[in-house]
Amino acid sequence: MEDEVDRLVAAWRRERPDLDVEPLEVLSRVSRLARHLDRARRLAFAEHQLEPWEFDVLTALRRAGTPYQLSPGQLLTQTLVTSGTMTNRIDRLAKKGLVERLPDPSDRRGVLVRLTETGRDRADQALAGLLDQERAILAELSRAQRGELAGLLRQLTAPFDNIPG
Repeated sequence: MEDEVDRLVAAWRRERPDLDVEPLEVLSRVSRLARHLDRARRLAFAEHQLEPWEFDVLTALRRAGTPYQLSPGQLLTQTLVTSGTMTNRIDRLAKKGLVERLPDPSDRRGVLVRLTETGRDRADQALAGLLDQERAILAELSRAQRGELAGLLRQLTAPFDNIPG
């Protein structure tokens, strides 16, 4: 079975035989897959009236477990955005009734962001929709192949995920 990357690589090998284009065989496929995944994610979230960034914040809170709350700093760490961006996102989610701000009992000046019941329901439904989309993307692979691919991708991404700062 040939794909677009095979055609791209063949063209580069013809035009630039002096270059080793082997990395394209893996990373161009990863890049193309990321674009397909991004489309699938947007579709799954749109069905639940969520933007990708809203899903990211809501699911960070959902994964925290009962009572589904984190400090803004903890949310920053999990979503990799700036403080100003997070403040704006919390404001917008609060306006939609998906999160609420509460005083932090351990810090008089601090606040906690808590998922509302509506926010939890929306996050749960969007996650289920996302998983349906992702299962469809992976349908051509056996369970063993999915496990092998996950391990290989982990080996590639772990060094990036473990960089301090």
